[in-house]
Amino acid sequence: MDVEARIVRLELAETFVIAREATDYADVVHVALSHQGVTGYGEAAPIERYDESPKSATRFVEEHAELLGEDPFALEEIGERLAAVPGEQAAKAALDAALHDLQGKLLGVPAGRLLGFPRAGPPTSWTIWLGDPDDMARRAESAAPSYRRLKLKLGGGDGLDVERVKAVRGVTDLPLQIDVNEWWSLDEALDALPRLAELGVEYCEQPLRAGDEGGRVLKERSPIPVYVDEDCHTLADVASCAEIAHGINIKLSKSGGIREAIRMVHAARALRLGVMLGCMLESGLGIAAGCCVAPLCDHVDLDGNLLLREDPCPGVELQDGVQVPAVAPGLGVTVRAA
Repeated sequence: MDVEARIVRLELAETFVIAREATDYADVVHVALSHQGVTGYGEAAPIERYDESPKSATRFVEEHAELLGEDPFALEEIGERLAAVPGEQAAKAALDAALHDLQGKLLGVPAGRLLGFPRAGPPTSWTIWLGDPDDMARRAESAAPSYRRLKLKLGGGDGLDVERVKAVRGVTDLPLQIDVNEWWSLDEALDALPRLAELGVEYCEQPLRAGDEGGRVLKERSPIPVYVDEDCHTLADVASCAEIAHGINIKLSKSGGIREAIRMVHAARALRLGVMLGCMLESGLGIAAGCCVAPLCDHVDLDGNLLLREDPCPGVELQDGVQVPAVAPGLGVTVRAA
């Protein structure tokens, strides 16, 4: 198989703010795999939090292209070879997605159908990025007619996180979830979560720093489910997450791709954990790969492409709050040239 990788800049419609950073764009890596005159595409969304970058992802693809071999249907063997090389999960996810896209195109079948899954999953949440309470309420009110649930970014470090949720709850009755991005201490979480439960927050994502020993205490005492994100990357992490959380957030760029994500879902079910599917700031190409796994999950947060000024890879459609992939072969998106 011939392999190419290029860095693509995604411009955001508005500045995206979370507890640890603010950004106006995201650089991703588009990977192209060609076999018998057919090309499959995948997207890597590496982030600094995991010691990955677009340059390191591109370098991984270029240096390890030979691990793909010549058979695009040999997913298990290819996955084992890639997994033997440490790190660069986002790059591995791009290669995995490109293989699924290529398989579907070679067979003339959508990737999700090839996997045997329904086309649509649960409705996606819409992210209300971190701001002052009134600003978050305004943005929530504007988004409410188009979406069926909202995800609020918290971790302002100013004692106003509960007020942020209270302001949003004042303008909408939509289901709410919160994401703290590792920004609370155990004491802050134990203080805030009971008050947020009274406001109808359904669950809290990653309130504590990854690896925080307070996770076990918080799981036992929290009045609402705690889902972990930064604590959970691959299948090897799922069992330990069951000790500190009620659910896990799976992202393809952390897991290394669709196949590993599916394994994680099944492991989580065996451990009676809830399953959420998340995303990074991605184009429709990355979101389309996530849509393959979405039907297996309880909650879905696949709004990365909806935050862009313009999506260079159209194909995924928002229907009644649900991200629905195209019925075209493979991942079903059109990858526009740079």
